[in-house]
Amino acid sequence: MVKSRRVQVLLILVALSFLLIHFLPCSNNAHMEEKPSPVHILILSSWRSGSSFTGQIFSQHPSVFYLMEPAWHVWVTMYQNSAKVLHMAVRDLVRSVFLCDMSVFDAYMSSQKKKSDLFQWETSRALCSPPACDSFSRSDIITAGNCKTICGKYPFSKVEEACKTYSHVAIKEVRFFDLKVLYPLLTDPLLNLKIIHLVRDPRAVFRSRENTMGDLKRDTNIAVGSQKTEGEMGPYNTMQVICKSHVEIYKAGRQAAPSFLKDRYLLVRYEDIVRDPLARAAQMYRFAELHFTPELQKWVHNITHGKGHGAHAFQIGSRDALRVSQAWRKTLSFQKIEKVQNVCKDAMDLLGYRLVLSEEEQKNMSLDLLFAQN
Repeated sequence: MVKSRRVQVLLILVALSFLLIHFLPCSNNAHMEEKPSPVHILILSSWRSGSSFTGQIFSQHPSVFYLMEPAWHVWVTMYQNSAKVLHMAVRDLVRSVFLCDMSVFDAYMSSQKKKSDLFQWETSRALCSPPACDSFSRSDIITAGNCKTICGKYPFSKVEEACKTYSHVAIKEVRFFDLKVLYPLLTDPLLNLKIIHLVRDPRAVFRSRENTMGDLKRDTNIAVGSQKTEGEMGPYNTMQVICKSHVEIYKAGRQAAPSFLKDRYLLVRYEDIVRDPLARAAQMYRFAELHFTPELQKWVHNITHGKGHGAHAFQIGSRDALRVSQAWRKTLSFQKIEKVQNVCKDAMDLLGYRLVLSEEEQKNMSLDLLFAQN
């Protein structure tokens, strides 16, 4: 009798152990699956390459927390240094933002900082909707102008609070000139980093930079060196640095990519985006593991098929994006085009941009012929 009871107790203990071993871990796993690790997206580009517009494609998605060029704060604070010297500080700041640790800005902003002290904060839909601002819904398409007017009064702590509620964190940055600097982030077990490398025809970049030279002076001096930005060749020296960086990034990301970059690097040409916005936006969303909602499809179509001429260089509004992207063909002299092509030939060859060989060809070349068949 006693022996029988002992056997029953042992059987009960075995059964309980089985349940503890096999079912509790499953329950934990199920809980973990409910909240997957965030996806981190870095839009890597250079100034005047369509990166602000591309950033908005991500910013307007209701699952994305987006910041535009947070490393601006590093460069403004430490402007006496070169881009190469500042790479590490920029990388550390980007990592902290991806992890929603906004205390990193304490080194670059005052202790009384507000949300509105963050560079271009109003371009982030996430900072214009709950919990960062209660005036809009998280599913709304929100313009920077409307946000800036209504949502600026909230405390800086709302930036970190909002970030932690999103499944995707996206950053647009123009202050990296070497993909290898990002290798520690790509191998960081706390990050799930995907890189979208956005490039644009150097002739279009040059033309856009001519129109915004004063606004870009400080950044240009840091990136190129103040001595090389002076004189007639200054703008071409800048283009040479920009083009060289794109070549190096492309080679590291595509041609000689380490194993940890597999499926985590995507090259996108701005001209391809404006030629077929819906297809390219869908491609970038798939890469970033995001759903392309009907509302966003409509927004992408409307913002690229407007009547605007892109007169305001740093504002994103509805425009005829395809026509604006090709404005350099009508406004740049052939002499300037030749000089840009000379300093950017390697980048143009590698990224699929065809050289214009004569002034007559510049006038008559169709859009399709501006791209090399490679």
